[in-house]
Amino acid sequence: MPRVKVIHGPLLDRLGERETDLYGAEPLEEINASLVAMGKAAGVEVDCFQSDHEGDLVTEIANCRDRYQFLILNPAAYAHTSVAIHDAVDFCAAPTIEVHLSNLAAREPFRHQSTIARVVLGRIEGLGPEGYRLAMRYAIERLVGHE
Repeated sequence: MPRVKVIHGPLLDRLGERETDLYGAEPLEEINASLVAMGKAAGVEVDCFQSDHEGDLVTEIANCRDRYQFLILNPAAYAHTSVAIHDAVDFCAAPTIEVHLSNLAAREPFRHQSTIARVVLGRIEGLGPEGYRLAMRYAIERLVGHE
């Protein structure tokens, strides 16, 4: 069975509580449940992970190598600062979609750059929680040819 890993970075476990105008009101548990359900319907195993700690994220990403066929990653603020996450995604070697809930180009200038943009297959930003589901649809299509 094909496997997809979904990894969420810092403070994403606080969705629905913080800055709902930027990130939406849907809690992370609901987002994860929808992704798992999409995967199950298509015969794809989906595992989700969240951490506020850069090292935990790096380890989780690196551990995807040879275990997952696709990675959906929202590194949150680490997208703008972490060479270690860049290196982990590169090492992982699974096709990766970078997801951001908010439109980074419409935010502070330091958020306009992504340290991982060069090592991901594509990026989805500004569509709120639906961005995760679009990434999952793409992963399913790529892995099994349907959603």
